[in-house]
Order: sequence, then structure tokens, then C-alpha cells
Amino acid sequence: MTTLKSGRLYIIGAGFAGQTLAREIRAKAIYGEVVAFLDDDPEKIGRKIEGIPVLGPIRDVARLLRTNPADEAIIAIPSAAREYLSELYDILKRAGFERIRILPAISQIVQGGAHLIQTRSIDPQDLLGRTPVTVNLRESLSYLRGKRVLITGAGGSIGSELCRQLLSGGAARLYLFGHGENSIYQIDRELHLLQDEGVGEKAALVPIIGDLKDRDYIDYILGRLKADVIFHAAAYKHVPMTEENPVAALENNFFGTENLVDAARKHRVKRFVFITTDKAVEPVSVYGVSKYLCERLVLEAAAKESGEVNFMVVRFGNVLGSRGSIMPLFQKQIEKGGPVTITDPEMRRWFMTIPEACSLVLEAGGVGENGNLYLLDMGEPVRIRDLAEQMIRFYGLEPDKDIKIEYIGLRPGERLDEQLWAGDEQPVHTGYNRILKVVRKKPYRIDLEALRNRLNPICRYDPSQADRYRDGAALRRLLKEAIPSLIIPGDGNG
Repeated sequence: MTTLKSGRLYIIGAGFAGQTLAREIRAKAIYGEVVAFLDDDPEKIGRKIEGIPVLGPIRDVARLLRTNPADEAIIAIPSAAREYLSELYDILKRAGFERIRILPAISQIVQGGAHLIQTRSIDPQDLLGRTPVTVNLRESLSYLRGKRVLITGAGGSIGSELCRQLLSGGAARLYLFGHGENSIYQIDRELHLLQDEGVGEKAALVPIIGDLKDRDYIDYILGRLKADVIFHAAAYKHVPMTEENPVAALENNFFGTENLVDAARKHRVKRFVFITTDKAVEPVSVYGVSKYLCERLVLEAAAKESGEVNFMVVRFGNVLGSRGSIMPLFQKQIEKGGPVTITDPEMRRWFMTIPEACSLVLEAGGVGENGNLYLLDMGEPVRIRDLAEQMIRFYGLEPDKDIKIEYIGLRPGERLDEQLWAGDEQPVHTGYNRILKVVRKKPYRIDLEALRNRLNPICRYDPSQADRYRDGAALRRLLKEAIPSLIIPGDGNG
């Protein structure tokens, strides 16, 4: 968050969130002066709230404002639809505001607890895609109250957002697990700052540096932590990168998950939520195969459990703005003047914001039952070219005029369209908004234990089979034999 020592602030939205921000700004007296609320509600326009005038309608008033570079607008309407946010952004930009911040989606604002530290610069993901579903975090996280919660991949895009929202769950401890020292340091620091500013509840935060591939360490640490709930978000996810490093992908994603699942069962973790991807559906890439096998691992572990122990899987498609995704890439390409590169003019993907996906994962973790695979309703797929054009316009530029769009063709492991469920799967409603349950029509035919034993000497050094260690070609052949949809580059199968 950027602080202002002088300058004028305009809060867009005179509702509870906006009023809360105004009180905080006035109390701290270091962020500048709130000049006015801008609002479209005729019952508020012309009044003073907290001693601050309410001006409106927003479109009319904005045209009359004389802004300067130090002025800032803060959009404090966490329930606003995407279309309305896009309209507000255009109005404020035309009014001359160079600095525009926004409060997070309503799913992150618990019981009116809006705080200035939660605001951030508006970016394209706030304006693209559908309006996120409203999730009552306080209610949906009640199952975590007083519990010890472990988040793997806590420094990543999904893991870090899970951590932010988990602050509102009343957990006794949050274990922030990851193998990247800097990313774990960053999320630990951010969560402490949020707590210091009154966001969420005072869960104890415990940063943990570790590697899922270290089986002995994972068993040791889960025995020490006595976690009640695990959200497993850690994975190598970049499709072209995992195609270049197939053994590392299986070693980390599959064997790392196996280590975590085995330790969770041994130490009687009550709830295990595995986060997976649409790329696991009839997978064509090494990454997709690794996640498919992890789905099987978790569901097979569930089949061995009953009673108070619950293992479940939550699957969804792309999220806007995650590390390694196309949005950050497009942003960098636009900022350097283009071109914006797209694989194919007809490529489509499902998209959901990171906050919405995490809110639904957390809700599914509470309402889900042992042995079930849940699917987040992703809406309609979005054409990547349309997304690129919207992002270019966000920066005030015109596609193919100011910023060129180039097509580079499919990279290894990619396909034009992703699927959310396989031909032998059927999604059914659960009674919870945008959370579906996937019912399988046929039994799985993969012998997971046999495949694991054949993969083991490739991913883990065995002196008696030293010639197989790190043999990527052999690994691909084994995976292809077990999962025929996998495409091996250069073998003529696509």
C-alpha cells in the first residue's frame, strides 16, 4: 500500500466500507485528507457523512473535478459488479486520476472490516471476467476456528491468497509452508502487517521452509505440527517448464504429494484439501498427468479412511493474475510496447479471480466430504485474444494499432481448449453456489501402486537401477502407457 503525506483523497462509495476507510484515514492523519465521497445513491447525495460531503452522481461530478497528480481515488464498493467497476475506472481516468486504488472483493471483507492496508492499485483482473460470487468468510470458515492449519505453497499465488483469507477464520495457528525462502518471508511479513492493522483475527503465524520431496522431513514436521487441516496448493505448475523438466515435475508434484498424504494419514490430519487443475482432465502434458495422478493419490487415500478423517480434491481452471499465467506476461509485453503474443486466435480458457477461487476452495474444504472430487463452476470460457484486447485497452491503447498482437503457435504441453471434466465424469450440483461435485461413471483402471514403483527409480536414486535415474524419455513412456492422452513431443501423436 502507498501512503500519502499530503494530497486529496476521494472515496468512491459512501457505504459502510467507504465510511470505515474515512474514519481510519482521519484517525491516522498520515494519508492525506478525504475531500469527498462520490456516490450514485440519491439518498446520500448532498448529505455529510463523518463530516465529509457526499457528491454525485459520480459520472456528473467527476467531470467537474480538477484533480492534480497527488489526488487519489479509492473505490470502496466491494460488492460492485465487474461492469460497474469498469465504468467507474473509465470515469475516474477521464477525470484525471492517475492513482486509483480498490478494496478487495466482498468475499475478503468480513463483517464490514474494511481496512486501508487492504487497498491496492487497480489492475486489469479487477475489471475482467465475471463478477465473483459472494462468500461469507466468517460463516464458511467456522470449521477452522481454533484449529491448526497448514498451507503448502503458502508463498505462491493461490497459497498466499488462502493465507490472507484464513486470517478471518479464527484458526489457532497458520503454518506457512514452502520451499522458497523469500516467498515465505514475504507472505509471513504481509500477514503480520495485516494483523497489525486489524485485519482478521490473531492466529499465530508459523513460517516453515521445507521441501515436499524430503519424505523423512515431511513425516517429522507433520508429527511436530499436529495440524488439523491441510490445504495442499504447492506444485510445479508452468506447463512449458514442466515439459522441459518432466522428472522434476513428477518428483515434486506426484512424489511430494504422496509424502504429504502418507504423513497426513499417519499423523491423523482431520481434513486434507488437494487443489488441482483442469489440465488434469484427460491430460496431454506432463504437468497435467502429474496432477491427475495426485488426484488419484488423494482419492485412494480417502478410500482407506472413514469417520473423522476427510481427504478431498478441488479442481478449477485458470485464475487471473497468478504467477506464470498469461496476465502478468501480457502486462509486461504491453508496458514495453508489445507485441502481445498469443498461441492461437481461437485458444480459450476458463478464468476466475484468485480471491474467488480461494474463497470457494475454503468453503468446499468445510462442506466437502471424504472421497469427493469437487469442481468450481468456472462459467463460460474466454477467448485469449479477447482478454489480450481488453488488457491493451485498460492501458488506454488500441489493439493492432498501438500494440501489435502476434500468434506464436501452441507450445509443448498446450492445447486449444481445456476441459473441466472427463467423458466418464459428470458434474452435479451440491447446493452451494459455484461448487459442483464430480461423479465418476466408471471405475479408475490405473494401478497407481504399480506405476509408482516403476517411476520410483527414475525420480529417486536407486544404486541397483542407476541407469534409470533422471531418464526423462523412460518416464514419458511409462506415463504414456498408463495415460494414453499424454502427448510426447516428436512421437507423431499430436
